[in-house]
Amino acid sequence: MAPPPIYTGPFGPAQAERLLWRAGFGPRPGEERKLAARGLDGAVTFLLSNGTDNLVGKPPKVNGMRLYPLDKFGHDHLWWLDRMVRTSRPLVERMTLVWHDWFATSNETVGSQRLMIRQNNLFRRNGMTSFPYLAQLVTENPAMLLYLNGLESEKGAPNENYARELMELFTLGHGSGYTERDVREQARALTGFTATWKNNYGYVKFRFDRNRHDDAMKVVFGKAGPFGWKQAVQLAIEHPSHQTFLTRKLWGYFIPEPADDETQAGLEEVYIGSGRSIKPVLAAILKHPRLYEGPRMTKPPAVYLAGLLRRLGDRISTEDWVWLSIQAGQLLFYPPNVSGWNDDRWLDTSTFQARWNMAGRVLKKHTLSPDHTRRGTVPADPGKLVDSAISFWGAPVTPATRDSLLAYARKVMGAAVADDGREKSFPPMTLNALRHLVAVSPEMQTA
Repeated sequence: MAPPPIYTGPFGPAQAERLLWRAGFGPRPGEERKLAARGLDGAVTFLLSNGTDNLVGKPPKVNGMRLYPLDKFGHDHLWWLDRMVRTSRPLVERMTLVWHDWFATSNETVGSQRLMIRQNNLFRRNGMTSFPYLAQLVTENPAMLLYLNGLESEKGAPNENYARELMELFTLGHGSGYTERDVREQARALTGFTATWKNNYGYVKFRFDRNRHDDAMKVVFGKAGPFGWKQAVQLAIEHPSHQTFLTRKLWGYFIPEPADDETQAGLEEVYIGSGRSIKPVLAAILKHPRLYEGPRMTKPPAVYLAGLLRRLGDRISTEDWVWLSIQAGQLLFYPPNVSGWNDDRWLDTSTFQARWNMAGRVLKKHTLSPDHTRRGTVPADPGKLVDSAISFWGAPVTPATRDSLLAYARKVMGAAVADDGREKSFPPMTLNALRHLVAVSPEMQTA
């Protein structure tokens, strides 16, 4: 069977920038040129390395105070957003976001920021190991046990929630051949988890209690045995539908169109041939021609915001990112349901205004005052103002977008009246507006 095709076109700053947005949170200034110098193979190898993440810069402060991610509402979101902004291992951090969406768990139900961050670190440490290992870790993870009622599932009264989602959302997909009996039998295999509760401290110890586990014979996917929870996970991953489900779903996080049949077969071969490892499949996806030649992809709100801050070398310094992220539809640690976020909602009439406000809040500290004209730092020519705004973000725009920006700049600058002094304030005011418009342009909203 042929391996998945590899992109053979030019790999310059434009291709490296797209790779950094798809496999991370966009480039810092000059980062796309440095990555392009490595070539495609070297760039992907570099991103796949999962050594120590030396976070760039100092830890954030909000209102002069450090973050309290374990107990203050919204500070868990800011803590993770800060990691996205300062990470030196963007693909590791991006895969943490992928698995958070894949194995969607919400603190709305869990009720413990400490346990949610513990799960988050699980994804960060193991997000590019083997999928069977990751799935087993998630199955016994305290946040997941709370979220999908694992603690309420015992011999004689199995809870089916995790068993159903294990197959439907995590390993096989809806309509892949499992039956309601398989769900019931898997639920029996997954019985036995419990936790110790301590007043005022919440759950302090999660464990597997054999006395709560149903150790009788079960039949799952036509196979009989006294299966336990580890076998329940293994049976789902060994199901013939699993490799198709996993490779298709993973592909969809990086490329917004289905893989062709040849690519799909090649990805499945890579996955099975590697012992169901995640990293080789990722490498094949990140080197695929459709990532560089295919359609653009809408940036999730967290990726968009982190990318704006990375591009300007800024850091987390305000709690505004919490309520703006809620309005944009993506508060980290709070996916809407067990199926994760709906990507179709990233850009619609109810969420676009939040992105507009995000861009404005990012630009607040970079706003130019009217006296910049007197110092000769802002040109009055509309074309030069547009070029300056585009250069500020370091992101190329299409000719159509530039024409729209230029039309706006000409109209605004044409309104300046020399005899009332406004000609001095209009250039910096216009440049401020143009920077904002570039930030919310189609080229900045997608990659």
